[in-house]
Amino acid sequence: MKHEAWGRWNELLGLDIDAEAVERLEDFEQLLLEKALPLGMIGRADRGQLRERHIVDSLRAVSFLGSPPVRIVDLGSGAGLPGIPLAIARPDLSFCLAEFRRRRVAFIELAVDSLRLTNVRIFAGKAADLTGPFDLCLSRAFAEPARAWAIAQPLLSPEGKLLFWAGRSFDATSGTPEGAHISVSVPLSLAVGGPIVIMTRQ
Repeated sequence: MKHEAWGRWNELLGLDIDAEAVERLEDFEQLLLEKALPLGMIGRADRGQLRERHIVDSLRAVSFLGSPPVRIVDLGSGAGLPGIPLAIARPDLSFCLAEFRRRRVAFIELAVDSLRLTNVRIFAGKAADLTGPFDLCLSRAFAEPARAWAIAQPLLSPEGKLLFWAGRSFDATSGTPEGAHISVSVPLSLAVGGPIVIMTRQ
């Protein structure tokens, strides 16, 4: 039944999530509800739509992750979003979750341990203090485009990319950071957010 409940999202996102991954995604959803939401890491207004607004929204990036070996860092991971759902969906890839706020680091540690995510490591510090290179940087609710690019650029390999979760009002004609080339994905029919913007060096 659990696997069937994810059927619509599998189809919409072009995923092939197996039963074990579904179990982990639902366990993570429960952790968000029981731990992250009461601590203010997730807005209380999202209680009834945690899956769509946070987990499924994170999984929109699966098609951009590529094939191993790929090194990925989630900048300002917060409650482990988008890094943990993506790590569950792609256990063959290596993820670093960067977060400097201690309460959020503690939650991420709990989630990684509870979900037995062997492909995730945690960096308890500021994203700007990381040492690269990474093939992909993820930026969801982390910073505005120019700052996210400024932090990501020195961490990226020469061909690396920043995946930026943009709002519905994102304007590609005025939202391109200096030194970045962007392409904009077509947003899916979700209740939240705009496109994922892919930024690379010019």
